[in-house]
Amino acid sequence: MSATSAGAFRATVDAAGFVLDVPLIGAAEAAGRVLAHWQDGADLRELPDGRWLLVLPEPVGTRADRAPGLPLLGRDGALVAVGTDGAQAAAGQLLLTTAGLMDRHQIAGLAKLRPADWLDPAGLTLHRLGPVGAPAAPEPVLDDRPRRPAADLRTAAGIGPRSERARRLTAPAGRGRPRRWWSRRPTAPGARGDRPRRWWSLPRLPAPVGRAVAVAGLALLFVLVGLPLLAGLAHLVAGLVRLVAGRGLHPSTLLTGLLIGAAFALRRRAPGTASEASAPGAAEGRRNPGPSWRSRLGGLLARLALRTPAARLVRGRHARYLRELTRAFEQRRWEDALRDAVRLSGQSPEAERAWLSLGLPRRFAGPLRPTPDAGGRAAAVSPLSGPTVHELLADLYRKAAEGLEREGRIDEAAFVLADLLDAPAEAVALLDRHGRSAQAAELAEGRELAADLVVRLWWRAGDRDRAVRTAYRRGAFATAVERLTATDPQSARELRAAWAEHRRAAGDRLGAVEAAWPDETLRPTVAADLRDAVALGGPARGRALAHLLALGAGEATRTLALAVLDGDGHPDTTGRPALAAALAGLPGADRAADRELATAAARAVVRDGGFGGSLDHRTGRALFDGLVKRADPLAAADLPRPRRSARPTGAGWAATAADRPGTLPVLDAALLDSGSLLVACGQAGVRLLGPDGRTRARWDVPADQLVLADHGGTALLVARYGEVAEVSRLDLATRAVRRWTALRVRQIVPSYDGRQLITVDEDGIAVLDTLARRPTVVWRELGGDQGVTGRIARTPSGCAAVVVSRPAVGAPLTELWRWDLPGWELRSRTALDPAAVTGATVLASGRLIVPDPDPTREPGRTVLRFLGEGTDSGLTVQEDEPAAREDGPAGLTADGDHWAFTLPLDGGRGIRLTAGEGAASAPTGLALFPGADRSPVRVRRHGGAVTYWQRGGRVLAVAADGSAVLANLRVTIG
Repeated sequence: MSATSAGAFRATVDAAGFVLDVPLIGAAEAAGRVLAHWQDGADLRELPDGRWLLVLPEPVGTRADRAPGLPLLGRDGALVAVGTDGAQAAAGQLLLTTAGLMDRHQIAGLAKLRPADWLDPAGLTLHRLGPVGAPAAPEPVLDDRPRRPAADLRTAAGIGPRSERARRLTAPAGRGRPRRWWSRRPTAPGARGDRPRRWWSLPRLPAPVGRAVAVAGLALLFVLVGLPLLAGLAHLVAGLVRLVAGRGLHPSTLLTGLLIGAAFALRRRAPGTASEASAPGAAEGRRNPGPSWRSRLGGLLARLALRTPAARLVRGRHARYLRELTRAFEQRRWEDALRDAVRLSGQSPEAERAWLSLGLPRRFAGPLRPTPDAGGRAAAVSPLSGPTVHELLADLYRKAAEGLEREGRIDEAAFVLADLLDAPAEAVALLDRHGRSAQAAELAEGRELAADLVVRLWWRAGDRDRAVRTAYRRGAFATAVERLTATDPQSARELRAAWAEHRRAAGDRLGAVEAAWPDETLRPTVAADLRDAVALGGPARGRALAHLLALGAGEATRTLALAVLDGDGHPDTTGRPALAAALAGLPGADRAADRELATAAARAVVRDGGFGGSLDHRTGRALFDGLVKRADPLAAADLPRPRRSARPTGAGWAATAADRPGTLPVLDAALLDSGSLLVACGQAGVRLLGPDGRTRARWDVPADQLVLADHGGTALLVARYGEVAEVSRLDLATRAVRRWTALRVRQIVPSYDGRQLITVDEDGIAVLDTLARRPTVVWRELGGDQGVTGRIARTPSGCAAVVVSRPAVGAPLTELWRWDLPGWELRSRTALDPAAVTGATVLASGRLIVPDPDPTREPGRTVLRFLGEGTDSGLTVQEDEPAAREDGPAGLTADGDHWAFTLPLDGGRGIRLTAGEGAASAPTGLALFPGADRSPVRVRRHGGAVTYWQRGGRVLAVAADGSAVLANLRVTIG
C-alpha cells in the first residue's frame, strides 16, 4: 500500500456509503451498525461474497479509521472504496480492492436487503391516535374483591332442620317466629323514599325543629297515657299481692313468676345473641359493641330468679334436654343428635364475658355452616354452662366425630368438628386427609386459618389463580412453598414458578429471581429477568450481575462486573456495595473469574468503608471474610478491614439548588436507583435525565404525576384532565410505554407495589389491579359515612390517612387511621381535633404534622407539631433571615415518612427548605432555592434517595442517609 493510500485511512472523508464485512463481524453486529447509520432514503445491498453495501442518500463526514465499514467515496455517480483508483469507474458501479485485485460491481444488480424485515412486530400493541389533548372517557371499574366462602357443612352432610322441640328450646329471639299483626314489615334500604306519600304523612322538618317536636310529643304522650298506665299497673300489683296473701301463699311466689317472665321476655327481645352474631351475611370487621342494656337487665333478672324456688324448674328443663341429647349420641342416632346439638365455644365459659340467661349454653342457630366471622357479640350462658357440662358435651362431640369418620360419613364428621366443637383446623385436616381439598380450602379461608394453609389447599384443589391471589394478599408465598415442599415437592415447584411469574408480571425482576432461585431447576428461567435488571442500573444491576456470574455468564458479564467494582461514583447509584454483597454469597461458576471478582469486590468494600448502611456490623464482617477467602491470597494479605467513616451526631446535609429556574416545569420527579432522574413535565412529556442533566430518554406522553413501583422496575404516568386521569405504564428496563386506562378518581397515591394501586374515589379507598386489562377493584376500605380527607401517606409496609366519619346522629368524628400492607390490617385509630387537620400533612408511620406559628410571634419562627401515635412532640424551624408573613405562605409536603417544609425568604430572594424524617427532634437537611417562586418544594422517597423538586424546574436529590447530594440540576429543553 502506498503512503497516499495509507493516509487516506487516517483522514476524514465524506463517505457516500460503506461496505460492511459481514463474514468477519457477524450479521448481528452488521445490522446494528446499519441501523445506527440509517437515513431516510438509504439503500442496502448484498455483495456476492456476503458483504453488505450501505448506500447513503447524502455523504456524511467521518474518519476512515472509525467508520462502521470500508468508506466509499462518490465519483460521478459511482462509489469507489478508499484506497482504490477510481479513474475507470462508471456511473452506477462499485469499485473496491479485494486481496490486491480490483472488483467491479453493478450496484443495481446486487441483491437488495430490507432492514424492515429484521423487526418482529409480534407482541406489539396497536394504538390508534386520537385528537391531541382530548381526554378519554373513564372506563367502568370492575369489582373483583375476594369473597369470603361460606361452607355449609350441614347441607353437605344431609342434616335436616331441627325438631320442633329442639327448635323451641334453641330458637333465638325474633327468628323463626310468625309475624305479629303489630310488627313492622321489613323494608329494603331505599324503598321508603320510593313509596308514594300518603295523605296522613307529615312533611319532613329540619333536624332541630324535628327534635323539639319529638320531645314535646313524647312528653305529652307520657302525661296522657304513661301516667294512667303506671297508676293502673300499681293498682293491679297491689291487688295481686292481696289475692296471694289471702290464699295463704308467700308474696315471693308472685315475685318469682314476674322475674322469670321478664327474663324470658327480655331474652327474646335482646339483640346480639350468639346466633345473630354467627348468622350468614353479618358484616365483616364490625366492632363488638358488647352486651346491650336488654341483655344486662335480662341477666340480672335471671340471677334473681335462680335465687328463688323456681330455680329447680329452670335447671330441670335444661337437664332434661341434656339427657335426651346425650342419649341420642350414645345410641348413635346421628340424625336426631346432630339436628338437636348445640354449638360449644372454643373458649371455656369462665374465659367469656358471661351474661346469665335462662336459655341453653352458647348455641349455634340458623343455617349450620362455618361463618366468616367466628367472633361476634358476647353470648349468654345458662345455669348449666359450667366446666362439667362443657367437658361432657365436648367429649360426646369428639367421640361422635371419630365414629362418623370410621363410618365414612366425612361431611357429618367435619360438621361436628367445625360447627359443634368450634375446631375448624381439625375439620380442615379431616377433609384434607380424605382428599376434599376444595371443601377444606373454603372452610380454612372462611375461618381465617393460617394463610400458608389456605394457599396450599387451594393449590392442591386446582384453583391456582385463587391460591396466588391469596398468597399475594396475605404475604404467604414463602411459607406456602415451604409447607408444600414437605408433602408434595412437584406442587411446591409449580407454586414457586407461579410466584416468580407473579413478580415478573408486576415488573419486579429481582423479585422473580428471588422466588425461583432456591430451586436449581428454575434458575435458567430467570435469565431474561436478570438481563432486564442489569438494564435498570444501580443496586438492581449489582445483584443481577452476581446471579448471572453464578449461572456461568460469559466474558462480557465479567467485564461489566469488574467495571462496576473498580469504577468511581457514589455507591448508592453505581450499585457497587450491592454487587460486592451478592458476590460474597454467590460464588461464580468460573473459579478463575470468581477469584478475580472476589479480589476486586474486597478492594471496593475497603474503599467504600463497608457494604452500605443496610447491613449491620456482624453481617458485613462475615461477608467481607467470605470475599477474602476466595480472593487472591497475596492481594488479600495487604487489605485492611473496612472502616466506615463516622458522621457527626445530629449533622444534616446542606445544599443550594441551581442558581436559576429551568426552562421546563417539573410536576413530579424521582431519582432512580441507577442514578438517573425521572421527571414529569406535564404536557411536555416525561424525561429520563442523567446526573449531569443530559436527556437519556424521553417519552411524548403527558404526565402530571409519577407513581413508582417499590422495586423500581415500572412507573405509572398519570395525566390529569379535570376529574379524569389518563394512566400509562412505563417499563424502566425496556423503556416501553403502553396506555392502561382512564380513571375517575379523586386521588392516586404516588407509589405502589408494582401491581396494586391505591386510589380514592367517591366510595372511599379503592385498590386497583394494574395488571388487569380493565381497572378492577380488588380491595376496598371505608365507604358509607366514612371518607378520606387530605392525602394518603404510604410506604411498602403501611399507609395512613385522616378519616372523617359522619354518622346520621351526632357530630362528625375525625381520626388518624393506620394500616399494615399488603393485608390492610387496621393497626390504630387516633382521635384528632378537627381544627388541627387544616394545613396538616400525614406520615405513613401514623403521625400528623401540623405547622403552627411560634407563640412568641417572632417573625419566621414556626413550630411543627407531631400528633397521633406515641407522644406528641414539636420541632422549631427558625430562619437566619426571616421573611415577613405577607411575602407568602409556608408549604408542607410529605411522602411516606419524609417531609419538606418550605418558607419564603425576605424580599423575594427565594425559598428555604427544611427537610426531615418522621417525628425527628432535628431536621435532616436544609436547602436554598435562590430566586424561586412561592410554590412549595415537594418530596419523594424512592430506593436509597430522597428527591426534592420545585415546579420552577429545579431538582435536588440526596442520599437517604444524608451522606451525599446525588443530583442538583435544572430541567431544560435541550
